[in-house]
Amino acid sequence: MSRSLRHGALAATALVFPIAALSACSAGNDAQTLQVRPDNAATAVDNIKIQNLNIITQPEADAEGPAVVAATLFNDGTKQEVVEKIALPGTGTTVKLQAAKGKGPLVVPAGGRVVIGGKNNASAVIEDGRKAGANGNVQAVAFTFSETGDIELGAAIVPATSFFEGFGPSALPSAKPTATPSESASGSASETPGEESGSPSDTATDEAAADH
Repeated sequence: MSRSLRHGALAATALVFPIAALSACSAGNDAQTLQVRPDNAATAVDNIKIQNLNIITQPEADAEGPAVVAATLFNDGTKQEVVEKIALPGTGTTVKLQAAKGKGPLVVPAGGRVVIGGKNNASAVIEDGRKAGANGNVQAVAFTFSETGDIELGAAIVPATSFFEGFGPSALPSAKPTATPSESASGSASETPGEESGSPSDTATDEAAADH
């Protein structure tokens, strides 16, 4: 099988599956991880099927942090497939892959499937989420499989809210500090002199009382 890039996959086979159509696929897996969200891209090339593909960004539009690729991969063949790479063509960013157990390659077993995204599943993390693109846009995602080769299709970019909340980036940005360093320094400076100026005043009053 040629490893040439399947450029026609997006135009020819990108599909949107209704909720009822894929609900039956949840047997044997966490139902939430296979929950169908609206407007999900899907395609099939040889023995590989890619469904429920999205790029999920931070829940807040102005938040800094990672984004993730979420998808369900099916292997109808007799050989396991290793996901060697996931790339976002044209962005200059990398996608870090991790198997569900945290070790080893990301394998789609023969006759089985792998869920990418969501709790206890494999992950595909875009460390600089802003490079994934703006919410509402469509970004090309290229999968490289050990047997089938490259498959490229478009994914909607959506925030980790509503249907996508449980599939979004696990490493959310830290909470903003309540005071800036300059404010903290200013506060410390105003408090310290106040305490020091109070001590001499108290001492003078005590001495005056002692004289009388």
